[in-house]
Amino acid sequence: MKKYLVVLGVVLAIAALSSAESVVKAHPQAKAVLINAEGKEVGTATFEMVPGGIKVDMQVSGLPPGFHAFHIHSVGLCEPPDFQSAGPHFNPYHKKHGKQNPEGPHSGDLPNLYVGKDGTGDLDALVPAITLLGEGENSLFHPGGTSIVIHASPDDNTTDPAGNAGARIACGVITRFP
Repeated sequence: MKKYLVVLGVVLAIAALSSAESVVKAHPQAKAVLINAEGKEVGTATFEMVPGGIKVDMQVSGLPPGFHAFHIHSVGLCEPPDFQSAGPHFNPYHKKHGKQNPEGPHSGDLPNLYVGKDGTGDLDALVPAITLLGEGENSLFHPGGTSIVIHASPDDNTTDPAGNAGARIACGVITRFP
């Protein structure tokens, strides 16, 4: 009887691990650790596949108060101090910038982030029409990767190519997780 219970326990443990693995495969995830121009960590962003796109959750600290544009950029490289290495906005469908632009938006266009007087902020957003699967043109893991960038100013949601968002003040490379 004791041997039977041990075997049953092993079978249940294997089933639980298989189930956990299938959940991870069913809901791919990614993350980015954001740094500022001095290379100091100022936030994190997580990305999860959900029905309708990718859910982005971001928490930041140590940033200037006010509204800031943040976008997914087309290159997975964040070289301070100006983060120009992150390239332009992620735009696999070749649209114009801005959620209010009739010819837009870029796939990397996201809502403005509000940072309070204490320098902290958080935001949840749904990004449609992109994926964490594969390496196709609409995948955040296409060749060269992607990054997430926070800008000094708010996005006006219309002006091409970047919404008059100003300088890039923080950046994080998007990586698979776990």
